[in-house]
Amino acid sequence: MKKSLSVLLLTFCLLLGGCAGGPEPDPTPSPTPTAPPQETTEFALAYYPEEGFHPITGGNRTNLALGGLVYEGLYALDQQFEPEPQLCTQGVQAADGLSWTFTLRAGVTFSDGSPLTSAEVKSSLDLARTSSLYASRFSDITGVTSGEGSVTVTLSRANGNLPALLDIPIVKETGGVPLGTGPYVLSQSGEDWSLTARQGWWQGEALSLQTIPLRSIRETDDLIHAFDTRDIALVSTDLTGTNALGFSGSFDTVDYPTSIMLYVGFNVTSGPCQSAAVRQALLRAFDRSSVATALYSSHARPAALPISPASSYYPETLAQELEYAPQEAAQLLEAAGKVGSLTFVAPSDNAARAATAKHLADGLTELGLQVELQLLPWDKYTAALEKGDFDLYLAEVRLTADFDLTALITAGGSLNYGGYADAEAAQLLQSYRATSGQGRDLSALRLYERLAEEPPFAVLCFKNWSVLTQWSRISNLTPTQQNVFYGFAHWDIA
Repeated sequence: MKKSLSVLLLTFCLLLGGCAGGPEPDPTPSPTPTAPPQETTEFALAYYPEEGFHPITGGNRTNLALGGLVYEGLYALDQQFEPEPQLCTQGVQAADGLSWTFTLRAGVTFSDGSPLTSAEVKSSLDLARTSSLYASRFSDITGVTSGEGSVTVTLSRANGNLPALLDIPIVKETGGVPLGTGPYVLSQSGEDWSLTARQGWWQGEALSLQTIPLRSIRETDDLIHAFDTRDIALVSTDLTGTNALGFSGSFDTVDYPTSIMLYVGFNVTSGPCQSAAVRQALLRAFDRSSVATALYSSHARPAALPISPASSYYPETLAQELEYAPQEAAQLLEAAGKVGSLTFVAPSDNAARAATAKHLADGLTELGLQVELQLLPWDKYTAALEKGDFDLYLAEVRLTADFDLTALITAGGSLNYGGYADAEAAQLLQSYRATSGQGRDLSALRLYERLAEEPPFAVLCFKNWSVLTQWSRISNLTPTQQNVFYGFAHWDIA
């Protein structure tokens, strides 16, 4: 089934709050292990003045990152992708699973002193449903209604982990830069912008910095220069991203987990991978640790299942059964019968992915398989996926924080290029999505067990992103995928 190219492109864009067009290329540092002489420098951050600061409709990654200091959501996600109540005190799922009601936290105010109301929450969520950053995660939401101190979200499909999708910034529109409920407020003096610690922040934690100057950046070269000269204190980046830029100098690197999954997809409608036995063998034929450690320079975590190993729902015992085992893979391939030649396509635009594809193809060759590796320009790669001209393909997708696989494994799914259709897997996915609380562990396990029996793809790893900071200036960082400034009140800043 032919898929929309625009949908595929969404799976590969790399932004903090979701996918959007036009972010600056991700900077990649040069390895420089020696610490420079210490000097006193101001803690300042970068921003792009032409791109605006709106945390829901914006598209510039650097500016969106600043939102973590200004705005808050109903929930915040920690490094294990667990939702923590923030602007709400609780969320209650209806008996039929098709609605959630969230009780707003009392005493929360925006930076102008006005109280948080359900009207602002509703308008923010409604805006997010139409924004390029968040629309994809809200495809199942049919409506948002405001009540007295509460908001109710209705769904077309039950989702027992809806709170994991509700780290959306809640804003108060002003006609200019929207107001937030977070610890800082964006302030302008002439052409200069800064972040100023606000009075009356509901969390009440002391902030070590009362003012954070913002340095104007207009081009990526400006960003590199500002960081290299210590004019700004940190940058966030995907160190294995396409079109990465280089820094000089010395700095600390703190990685954090993302929901970006690297995987090998199977064509289950034609060729050797029609056989579940062949696909089961291939699950054990890929050296995931080498990919994550050597080819991705430890900026990824090996994973055998389609959920981040950082998540508490990751079933370690099942994952160990699917670990790299070339002898077992060879035995399973022999039992499956003659396999024939495998056409393996991968994009040539990213050095890490291209090297990974070659490494995996070489491993399959060592198992006695004939592999035709095709490293293709992006347009030819996407055309091959849309036409089904492959047996295997290497891809990268950013999953939502509830690790929903609908687009990948359901019939007609927008990312189901291999034509996978398994009624039992689809039912187990629906059960997993609908279940909340303690039962979610078991429903996740049942789903992943079925995907090991009838594999739609082979997971390789989940990527890490990184925060680069000036050497020994900042410690106790706890960045997350959605907010690099998560826990900022507890950072130690020299």
